[in-house]
Amino acid sequence: MKINKNIKIFFNYFLGPLLFIWLCWSIYNQVRQQEGLTDSWTQIKASLNSSKIIYLAAVIVLMAVNWMVEACKWRLAVKSVQQLSFIRALKATLSGVSFSVSTPNSIGDYVGRMLYVDEGKRIKAATLTVVSNISQLLVTVWVGLFSFYFLKGPIVAAGIISVLWFDALFYIVAFCALFLLLFYFRISWMAKWISRIPPGKRFSWSIEALEHFNATVLLRLLSLSVTRFFIFILQYFLLFQLFEVTISFWQALTGVSVLFLILAIIPTIALFTDLSVRGSLSLTILGLFNANQLGISLTSASIWLINLVIPALIGSVLVLGIKRIFKSKNENA
Repeated sequence: MKINKNIKIFFNYFLGPLLFIWLCWSIYNQVRQQEGLTDSWTQIKASLNSSKIIYLAAVIVLMAVNWMVEACKWRLAVKSVQQLSFIRALKATLSGVSFSVSTPNSIGDYVGRMLYVDEGKRIKAATLTVVSNISQLLVTVWVGLFSFYFLKGPIVAAGIISVLWFDALFYIVAFCALFLLLFYFRISWMAKWISRIPPGKRFSWSIEALEHFNATVLLRLLSLSVTRFFIFILQYFLLFQLFEVTISFWQALTGVSVLFLILAIIPTIALFTDLSVRGSLSLTILGLFNANQLGISLTSASIWLINLVIPALIGSVLVLGIKRIFKSKNENA
Protein backbone atom coordinates (compact mmCIF):
# COMPACT_ATOMS: atom_id res chain seq x y z
CA MET A 1 0.00 0.00 0.00
CA LYS A 2 2.82 2.38 0.83
CA ILE A 3 4.45 1.72 -2.55
CA ASN A 4 1.19 2.44 -4.35
CA LYS A 5 0.77 5.63 -2.34
CA ASN A 6 4.31 6.76 -3.18
CA ILE A 7 3.68 6.06 -6.88
CA LYS A 8 0.49 8.12 -6.74
CA ILE A 9 2.33 10.99 -5.06
CA PHE A 10 5.09 10.81 -7.68
CA PHE A 11 2.64 11.02 -10.59
CA ASN A 12 0.34 13.65 -9.08
CA TYR A 13 2.86 15.99 -7.51
CA PHE A 14 6.09 15.55 -9.46
CA LEU A 15 5.85 13.93 -12.89
CA GLY A 16 2.46 15.42 -13.82
CA PRO A 17 3.36 19.06 -13.06
CA LEU A 18 6.80 18.57 -14.67
CA LEU A 19 5.23 17.34 -17.91
CA PHE A 20 2.70 20.13 -17.76
CA ILE A 21 5.42 22.80 -17.48
CA TRP A 22 7.51 21.23 -20.25
CA LEU A 23 4.59 20.89 -22.68
CA CYS A 24 3.32 24.41 -21.95
CA TRP A 25 6.80 25.76 -22.63
CA SER A 26 6.90 23.79 -25.89
CA ILE A 27 3.54 25.22 -26.99
CA TYR A 28 4.60 28.73 -25.99
CA ASN A 29 7.76 28.46 -28.09
CA GLN A 30 5.82 27.15 -31.11
CA VAL A 31 3.27 29.97 -30.87
CA ARG A 32 5.96 32.63 -30.26
CA GLN A 33 7.83 31.60 -33.41
CA GLN A 34 4.70 31.86 -35.56
CA GLU A 35 5.03 34.31 -38.42
CA GLY A 36 2.59 37.20 -38.22
CA LEU A 37 1.72 36.50 -34.58
CA THR A 38 0.74 40.13 -33.91
CA ASP A 39 -1.60 40.17 -36.91
CA SER A 40 -3.18 36.84 -35.84
CA TRP A 41 -3.82 38.12 -32.32
CA THR A 42 -5.36 41.31 -33.71
CA GLN A 43 -7.68 39.26 -35.94
CA ILE A 44 -8.73 37.05 -33.02
CA LYS A 45 -9.57 40.03 -30.80
CA ALA A 46 -11.59 41.50 -33.66
CA SER A 47 -13.49 38.19 -34.01
CA LEU A 48 -14.38 38.15 -30.32
CA ASN A 49 -15.83 41.63 -30.66
CA SER A 50 -17.79 40.83 -33.81
CA SER A 51 -20.84 38.79 -34.80
CA LYS A 52 -18.55 35.70 -34.85
CA ILE A 53 -19.01 35.47 -31.07
CA ILE A 54 -22.16 33.49 -31.94
CA TYR A 55 -19.82 30.60 -32.78
CA LEU A 56 -18.69 30.47 -29.15
CA ALA A 57 -22.31 30.44 -27.95
CA ALA A 58 -23.07 27.59 -30.37
CA VAL A 59 -20.11 25.57 -29.04
CA ILE A 60 -21.39 25.97 -25.46
CA VAL A 61 -24.86 24.80 -26.53
CA LEU A 62 -23.29 21.82 -28.31
CA MET A 63 -21.42 20.97 -25.10
CA ALA A 64 -24.75 20.64 -23.28
CA VAL A 65 -26.18 18.54 -26.13
CA ASN A 66 -23.06 16.35 -26.12
CA TRP A 67 -23.35 15.43 -22.45
CA MET A 68 -27.10 14.88 -22.76
CA VAL A 69 -26.43 12.41 -25.58
CA GLU A 70 -23.83 10.70 -23.39
CA ALA A 71 -26.37 10.48 -20.56
CA CYS A 72 -28.86 8.81 -22.93
CA LYS A 73 -26.16 6.41 -24.08
CA TRP A 74 -25.17 5.43 -20.54
CA ARG A 75 -28.80 5.12 -19.49
CA LEU A 76 -29.39 2.72 -22.39
CA ALA A 77 -26.29 0.70 -21.49
CA VAL A 78 -27.20 0.09 -17.82
CA LYS A 79 -30.97 -0.28 -18.15
CA SER A 80 -30.81 -4.08 -17.80
CA VAL A 81 -29.33 -3.59 -14.31
CA GLN A 82 -31.09 -0.43 -13.18
CA GLN A 83 -33.69 1.87 -14.67
CA LEU A 84 -32.57 5.50 -14.44
CA SER A 85 -34.38 8.71 -15.22
CA PHE A 86 -32.75 10.98 -17.78
CA ILE A 87 -32.00 13.62 -15.12
CA ARG A 88 -30.34 11.08 -12.84
CA ALA A 89 -28.30 9.70 -15.74
CA LEU A 90 -27.21 13.23 -16.67
CA LYS A 91 -26.18 13.97 -13.08
CA ALA A 92 -24.21 10.71 -12.97
CA THR A 93 -22.48 11.55 -16.25
CA LEU A 94 -21.41 15.01 -15.04
CA SER A 95 -20.30 13.61 -11.69
CA GLY A 96 -18.20 11.10 -13.59
CA VAL A 97 -16.49 13.97 -15.41
CA SER A 98 -15.61 15.61 -12.07
CA PHE A 99 -13.83 12.43 -10.97
CA SER A 100 -12.26 11.63 -14.34
CA VAL A 101 -10.33 14.88 -14.75
CA SER A 102 -7.99 14.04 -11.86
CA THR A 103 -7.35 10.37 -12.66
CA PRO A 104 -5.20 8.63 -15.30
CA ASN A 105 -7.08 8.07 -18.57
CA SER A 106 -10.35 9.19 -16.95
CA ILE A 107 -10.82 5.98 -14.96
CA GLY A 108 -12.45 8.01 -12.19
CA ASP A 109 -15.45 8.41 -14.49
CA TYR A 110 -16.70 5.02 -13.32
CA VAL A 111 -16.53 6.08 -9.67
CA GLY A 112 -18.59 9.21 -10.23
CA ARG A 113 -21.30 7.41 -12.17
CA MET A 114 -21.61 4.53 -9.74
CA LEU A 115 -22.61 6.95 -6.98
CA TYR A 116 -26.00 7.14 -8.68
CA VAL A 117 -26.42 3.37 -8.93
CA ASP A 118 -27.97 1.39 -6.08
CA GLU A 119 -25.68 -0.65 -3.86
CA GLY A 120 -25.36 -4.24 -5.01
CA LYS A 121 -25.71 -3.21 -8.65
CA ARG A 122 -22.62 -1.04 -9.03
CA ILE A 123 -20.15 -3.66 -10.24
CA LYS A 124 -22.57 -4.88 -12.88
CA ALA A 125 -23.32 -1.29 -13.92
CA ALA A 126 -19.59 -0.56 -14.16
CA THR A 127 -19.19 -3.57 -16.48
CA LEU A 128 -21.97 -2.25 -18.71
CA THR A 129 -20.37 1.20 -18.66
CA VAL A 130 -17.23 -0.35 -20.15
CA VAL A 131 -19.28 -1.46 -23.17
CA SER A 132 -20.73 2.04 -23.53
CA ASN A 133 -17.22 3.49 -23.51
CA ILE A 134 -16.02 0.88 -26.02
CA SER A 135 -18.71 2.03 -28.44
CA GLN A 136 -17.26 5.56 -28.30
CA LEU A 137 -13.73 4.21 -28.65
CA LEU A 138 -14.78 2.22 -31.73
CA VAL A 139 -16.00 5.35 -33.49
CA THR A 140 -12.86 7.25 -32.52
CA VAL A 141 -10.53 4.51 -33.72
CA TRP A 142 -12.27 3.77 -37.03
CA VAL A 143 -12.86 7.38 -38.10
CA GLY A 144 -9.36 8.24 -36.91
CA LEU A 145 -7.89 5.32 -38.86
CA PHE A 146 -9.50 6.38 -42.16
CA SER A 147 -8.48 9.99 -41.54
CA PHE A 148 -4.94 8.87 -40.79
CA TYR A 149 -4.84 7.07 -44.13
CA PHE A 150 -6.09 10.11 -46.06
CA LEU A 151 -3.50 12.34 -44.38
CA LYS A 152 -0.58 10.04 -45.19
CA GLY A 153 0.84 12.42 -47.80
CA PRO A 154 0.82 15.60 -45.66
CA ILE A 155 2.07 13.76 -42.55
CA VAL A 156 5.01 12.14 -44.34
CA ALA A 157 5.79 15.32 -46.32
CA ALA A 158 5.91 17.33 -43.09
CA GLY A 159 8.49 14.90 -41.69
CA ILE A 160 6.36 13.96 -38.67
CA ILE A 161 7.06 10.25 -39.29
CA SER A 162 8.62 8.25 -42.11
CA VAL A 163 6.67 6.17 -44.62
CA LEU A 164 7.88 2.97 -42.93
CA TRP A 165 6.67 4.06 -39.51
CA PHE A 166 3.41 5.34 -40.96
CA ASP A 167 2.62 2.00 -42.58
CA ALA A 168 3.59 0.09 -39.45
CA LEU A 169 1.37 2.25 -37.23
CA PHE A 170 -1.50 2.08 -39.70
CA TYR A 171 -1.55 -1.72 -39.83
CA ILE A 172 -1.15 -2.07 -36.06
CA VAL A 173 -4.06 0.27 -35.41
CA ALA A 174 -6.13 -1.42 -38.14
CA PHE A 175 -5.56 -4.83 -36.51
CA CYS A 176 -6.56 -3.47 -33.09
CA ALA A 177 -9.62 -1.78 -34.61
CA LEU A 178 -10.79 -5.06 -36.19
CA PHE A 179 -10.25 -6.93 -32.93
CA LEU A 180 -12.16 -4.26 -30.99
CA LEU A 181 -15.03 -4.39 -33.48
CA LEU A 182 -15.26 -8.19 -33.22
CA PHE A 183 -15.09 -8.04 -29.43
CA TYR A 184 -17.84 -5.41 -29.29
CA PHE A 185 -20.37 -7.29 -31.42
CA ARG A 186 -19.61 -10.63 -29.76
CA ILE A 187 -19.65 -9.32 -26.20
CA SER A 188 -22.74 -11.32 -25.14
CA TRP A 189 -21.31 -14.54 -26.59
CA MET A 190 -18.00 -13.98 -24.82
CA ALA A 191 -19.78 -13.32 -21.50
CA LYS A 192 -21.64 -16.63 -21.81
CA TRP A 193 -18.44 -18.47 -22.74
CA ILE A 194 -16.49 -17.02 -19.80
CA SER A 195 -19.25 -17.88 -17.33
CA ARG A 196 -19.12 -21.55 -18.42
CA ILE A 197 -15.40 -22.16 -17.96
CA PRO A 198 -14.24 -23.04 -14.40
CA PRO A 199 -11.99 -19.98 -13.82
CA GLY A 200 -14.73 -17.63 -15.04
CA LYS A 201 -17.49 -19.02 -12.84
CA ARG A 202 -16.12 -17.16 -9.82
CA PHE A 203 -16.94 -13.74 -11.27
CA SER A 204 -19.67 -14.72 -13.75
CA TRP A 205 -22.22 -12.82 -11.62
CA SER A 206 -20.47 -9.55 -12.44
CA ILE A 207 -20.61 -10.01 -16.22
CA GLU A 208 -23.92 -11.79 -16.64
CA ALA A 209 -25.55 -8.47 -17.53
CA LEU A 210 -23.40 -8.42 -20.68
CA GLU A 211 -25.45 -11.34 -22.01
CA HIS A 212 -28.41 -8.96 -22.49
CA PHE A 213 -26.59 -6.91 -25.13
CA ASN A 214 -28.05 -7.71 -28.54
CA ALA A 215 -27.22 -6.23 -31.94
CA THR A 216 -30.02 -3.66 -31.68
CA VAL A 217 -28.75 -2.20 -28.41
CA LEU A 218 -25.13 -2.26 -29.58
CA LEU A 219 -26.04 -0.44 -32.80
CA ARG A 220 -28.01 2.17 -30.84
CA LEU A 221 -25.01 2.75 -28.61
CA LEU A 222 -22.82 3.13 -31.70
CA SER A 223 -25.23 5.60 -33.30
CA LEU A 224 -25.20 7.77 -30.17
CA SER A 225 -21.40 7.56 -30.12
CA VAL A 226 -21.28 8.72 -33.75
CA THR A 227 -23.54 11.64 -32.83
CA ARG A 228 -21.20 12.66 -30.02
CA PHE A 229 -18.17 12.35 -32.28
CA PHE A 230 -19.56 14.69 -34.90
CA ILE A 231 -20.63 17.15 -32.22
CA PHE A 232 -16.95 17.32 -31.22
CA ILE A 233 -15.91 17.90 -34.85
CA LEU A 234 -18.50 20.66 -35.28
CA GLN A 235 -17.30 22.35 -32.08
CA TYR A 236 -13.74 22.39 -33.38
CA PHE A 237 -14.84 23.72 -36.78
CA LEU A 238 -16.86 26.56 -35.23
CA LEU A 239 -13.97 27.59 -32.99
CA PHE A 240 -11.62 27.51 -35.95
CA GLN A 241 -13.89 30.08 -37.60
CA LEU A 242 -13.93 32.16 -34.43
CA PHE A 243 -10.15 32.17 -34.01
CA GLU A 244 -9.36 32.83 -37.67
CA VAL A 245 -8.02 29.34 -38.47
CA THR A 246 -9.04 29.04 -42.11
CA ILE A 247 -9.54 25.37 -42.95
CA SER A 248 -12.32 23.43 -44.69
CA PHE A 249 -14.75 21.18 -42.83
CA TRP A 250 -13.09 18.13 -44.44
CA GLN A 251 -9.68 19.22 -43.13
CA ALA A 252 -11.18 19.80 -39.68
CA LEU A 253 -12.81 16.36 -39.77
CA THR A 254 -9.68 14.47 -40.77
CA GLY A 255 -7.27 16.49 -38.64
CA VAL A 256 -9.35 16.37 -35.45
CA SER A 257 -10.14 12.67 -36.01
CA VAL A 258 -6.41 11.86 -36.12
CA LEU A 259 -5.95 14.02 -33.01
CA PHE A 260 -8.65 12.03 -31.17
CA LEU A 261 -7.10 8.75 -32.33
CA ILE A 262 -3.72 9.72 -30.87
CA LEU A 263 -5.31 10.96 -27.63
CA ALA A 264 -7.14 7.61 -27.33
CA ILE A 265 -3.83 5.74 -27.64
CA ILE A 266 -1.55 7.98 -25.56
CA PRO A 267 -2.21 7.78 -21.81
CA THR A 268 -2.65 11.08 -19.97
CA ILE A 269 -2.01 11.41 -16.25
CA ALA A 270 -4.66 13.96 -15.31
CA LEU A 271 -6.40 17.20 -16.22
CA PHE A 272 -3.33 19.43 -16.01
CA THR A 273 -1.38 17.36 -18.53
CA ASP A 274 -4.38 16.77 -20.79
CA LEU A 275 -4.52 20.41 -21.88
CA SER A 276 -0.85 20.64 -22.76
CA VAL A 277 -0.84 17.28 -24.59
CA ARG A 278 -3.88 18.35 -26.61
CA GLY A 279 -2.28 21.70 -27.40
CA SER A 280 1.01 20.21 -28.54
CA LEU A 281 -0.65 17.56 -30.73
CA SER A 282 -3.10 20.08 -32.18
CA LEU A 283 -0.26 22.32 -33.31
CA THR A 284 1.48 19.38 -34.98
CA ILE A 285 -1.52 17.88 -36.78
CA LEU A 286 -3.78 20.84 -37.51
CA GLY A 287 -0.72 22.90 -38.37
CA LEU A 288 -0.61 20.82 -41.57
CA PHE A 289 -3.54 22.88 -42.85
CA ASN A 290 -3.04 26.34 -41.38
CA ALA A 291 -0.11 28.33 -39.95
CA ASN A 292 -2.19 30.20 -37.36
CA GLN A 293 -0.71 28.44 -34.36
CA LEU A 294 -2.19 30.92 -31.90
CA GLY A 295 -5.68 30.26 -33.25
CA ILE A 296 -5.13 26.49 -33.11
CA SER A 297 -3.87 26.70 -29.52
CA LEU A 298 -6.83 28.85 -28.45
CA THR A 299 -9.23 26.41 -30.12
CA SER A 300 -7.69 23.47 -28.28
CA ALA A 301 -7.76 25.33 -24.94
CA SER A 302 -11.36 26.43 -25.47
CA ILE A 303 -12.50 22.88 -26.26
CA TRP A 304 -10.76 21.67 -23.10
CA LEU A 305 -12.33 24.41 -20.99
CA ILE A 306 -15.86 24.08 -22.37
CA ASN A 307 -16.08 20.30 -22.75
CA LEU A 308 -14.18 19.23 -19.63
CA VAL A 309 -13.60 21.95 -17.06
CA ILE A 310 -17.11 23.44 -17.00
CA PRO A 311 -18.88 20.02 -16.83
CA ALA A 312 -16.37 18.92 -14.16
CA LEU A 313 -17.22 21.97 -12.03
CA ILE A 314 -20.95 21.26 -12.40
CA GLY A 315 -20.35 17.59 -11.58
CA SER A 316 -18.35 18.45 -8.45
CA VAL A 317 -21.32 20.47 -7.13
CA LEU A 318 -23.60 17.50 -7.82
CA VAL A 319 -21.19 15.18 -5.97
CA LEU A 320 -21.32 17.46 -2.93
CA GLY A 321 -25.09 17.11 -3.03
CA ILE A 322 -24.79 13.32 -3.04
CA LYS A 323 -22.44 13.43 -0.07
CA ARG A 324 -24.96 15.51 1.88
CA ILE A 325 -27.71 13.00 1.06
CA PHE A 326 -25.53 10.06 2.16
CA LYS A 327 -24.58 11.91 5.35
CA SER A 328 -28.23 12.63 6.12
CA LYS A 329 -29.15 8.97 5.58
CA ASN A 330 -26.35 7.80 7.88
CA GLU A 331 -27.39 10.23 10.59
CA ASN A 332 -31.00 9.06 10.39
CA ALA A 333 -29.87 5.44 10.54
